[in-house]
Amino acid sequence: MISYLIRRTLQAIATLFIVSIATFGLLHLMPNGVVRGMLGQKATPAQIQYLTHKLGLDRNIWDQYGIWIKKLVRGDLGMSYIRNQSVNDLIKETLGQSAYLVGLALLFTILLAVPIGVVQATRRNSITDYTITTLSFVGYAVPVFFIGPILRDVFQVHLHWVPTANQIDSFHAALVQPKQMVLPVLTLVIGLVAGYSRYMRSSMLDELTQDYVRTAVAKGATRRRVLYRHVLRNALIPMATLVGLSLPGLVGGALLVEQIYNIQGIGLLTINAALQNDFVIVLGTTMLTALVTVIGSLLADISYAALDPRVRLT
Repeated sequence: MISYLIRRTLQAIATLFIVSIATFGLLHLMPNGVVRGMLGQKATPAQIQYLTHKLGLDRNIWDQYGIWIKKLVRGDLGMSYIRNQSVNDLIKETLGQSAYLVGLALLFTILLAVPIGVVQATRRNSITDYTITTLSFVGYAVPVFFIGPILRDVFQVHLHWVPTANQIDSFHAALVQPKQMVLPVLTLVIGLVAGYSRYMRSSMLDELTQDYVRTAVAKGATRRRVLYRHVLRNALIPMATLVGLSLPGLVGGALLVEQIYNIQGIGLLTINAALQNDFVIVLGTTMLTALVTVIGSLLADISYAALDPRVRLT
């Protein structure tokens, strides 16, 4: 176990290093340069020269990267020139509401997808199975940027079931305004449930064909006992891996949802920074997302081994 964790940690560091090089390099390939993008086309040569020197962009690119990576290792994500604020402070202000949105979406996804997958597996090739499968394909195919505005217009504008959204600009605001979080969470859950339920259905069907199921039934165990005491337990094990691997897609979906529903989270912060060519913020949020993804993948592997004693991490 220890050797595995050390090896996976080294792999995670290597992954983050590659992501940092790719992101840093791509941002420096912006048309007309980073500084021109930040100041706009009307910037004077003096302004460009001043900001270039202030940001250290007049150095060799590898020197720039070295300075930035040293700050990153110390936990310093830099200073936003456009906002005149530390990127660390900006992330602290927006992390809570983003984590709350993603956490709720993941929780409700699991609570809905598991029973749906069980129903489909136990009623395979029935009308119920076909109906849920069709709805799952639709939910999986519809993108977040399409279903979000549709839900907002239907439930807020026309039916008035959900009050018109105020700006969610803090974790406290997200907690005290649960009605405002219904549609953002639902927007993420629809697509996730569609994918998770299909995965759960396949996992259940695989377990139902195993020898231990036939043996348990032959010994007199009831179908209900076999299903919920053995099959369901084993079918849930691969879901741990799915949760860890789906974090990047979930974070990407949250990025769009925050913009649609005016939630001042990391996603909206990143979008606004990209539109304003604030590359310091983009670098910081990208590395944070990469870190969360790597940690999620590592925790998924560890939980898989913890849930299934047959798995050995070597």
